[in-house]
Amino acid sequence: MENIDYIEIIGLCAAFLTTASFLPQVYKTWKTKDVSGLSLPMLTMFFTGVVLWLIYGLLLKSPSLILANGITTISIMLLFIFKIKYRNR
Repeated sequence: MENIDYIEIIGLCAAFLTTASFLPQVYKTWKTKDVSGLSLPMLTMFFTGVVLWLIYGLLLKSPSLILANGITTISIMLLFIFKIKYRNR
C-alpha cells in the first residue's frame, strides 16, 4: 500500500467520525420536533462551508471529502427543513 492510500484511509476515518457526529442532532430534532435550539445563521454558515468543502472535494476527486461533505450537506438540509416545518410548535 502506498502512502497516498494511508492518507486516504485517514481522511475516510475523519469523514466518518465528523459526519456521524452530526447525525444524532438530526435524529433528535426529527423525533422531538423541537427546533428552538437550532440557530438559522449557524445552519446557513455551516451549510455554505460544507457545500464549498464538497465542491473542493469534487475538484480534487477526493472520496473522503466528497463522502463526508455530501452526507453532511444532506443532514444540514434536513435540519433546515425541520427548522421551517416545526418553527411554530
